[in-house]
Amino acid sequence: MLFVLIFLAAFAIAAPILVWFSGAHNAAKKEKVAAVLESALGKPTDIVKNDPLSFRRSETVSNIPLFNRWLEKLDLMPRITLMLRQANVNWTPGALILMCPVAFAIVAYIVELKTDSLWIGLGSGAAAGALPFGYVAFKRMQRFGKFEQQLPEALDLIVSGLRAGHSLSSALGLVTRECQDPLAGEFRIAFDEQNFGLDMRNALDNLVKRVPLQDLKMAITAIIIQRESGGNLAEVLEKTAHMVRERFRLKKQVKVHTAQGRMTGIVLTILPIGLGVALYMVNPDNESMLWHRDFGVKMLIYAVCSLIVGSALIQKIVRLKV
Repeated sequence: MLFVLIFLAAFAIAAPILVWFSGAHNAAKKEKVAAVLESALGKPTDIVKNDPLSFRRSETVSNIPLFNRWLEKLDLMPRITLMLRQANVNWTPGALILMCPVAFAIVAYIVELKTDSLWIGLGSGAAAGALPFGYVAFKRMQRFGKFEQQLPEALDLIVSGLRAGHSLSSALGLVTRECQDPLAGEFRIAFDEQNFGLDMRNALDNLVKRVPLQDLKMAITAIIIQRESGGNLAEVLEKTAHMVRERFRLKKQVKVHTAQGRMTGIVLTILPIGLGVALYMVNPDNESMLWHRDFGVKMLIYAVCSLIVGSALIQKIVRLKV
């Protein structure tokens, strides 16, 4: 309990200072940019020559400079940055990482205060600390689902453009204008990369890295193979679009047949937790015996482990790869 209070107090004191320091750092950086521009225009400035300023795009991991420099040393940051981009969440990796301990500390403190049990507080805090990553993963999965639904239509547009006499680059531009986000946004990035001089193959490879869907990989592989070996690209993409539609239809059919199993898994997972909370609200004294006695703590640990294993088994059964 004491370490939670110390953490909250230190965070409440340090956060405003770090935010202010970040604002001052950004202001100094803007002044340096303005000085470099004025120097390029021939105006006299007091810019330090030994402190060159790079105009290349830099990836900001956190708005707090000290925290940003520390996070940039971790190899995990590129993966978190890519996950945030794929989820289209306007957060920095530093903000996402900071949310986890803050959520953990607040929930652990409140639950421990209500139940007077350190283990339940730590368990509830750990679950709350994982919620930010769970939210990003859910948004990522939701965005990929929309992209997958729009992909056959995009392939049909490319086929129509190729049969009308357009090049592959022009057909990609047609997709960016006619389709909706998220598909239009991702194809627009690939279209712009190709226009700015990047090879078509590299631009398409970057598209697959941003959206690692099996259907998109098949379409991009078909395009790359056709560009290397030749052939009728419109016919190849037309067959690819048909295969993607059939695969998507089969996935929907599998979801229909496994709907009962998935609902059973959700109910069996939520029911024990909801029932325990309801019993605690009705009679806190009887329910608190579970974590005030050693045998009750062992029962809770066994129940949580059984719940996790059972939920994982149900999800393994109802999730079929198509």
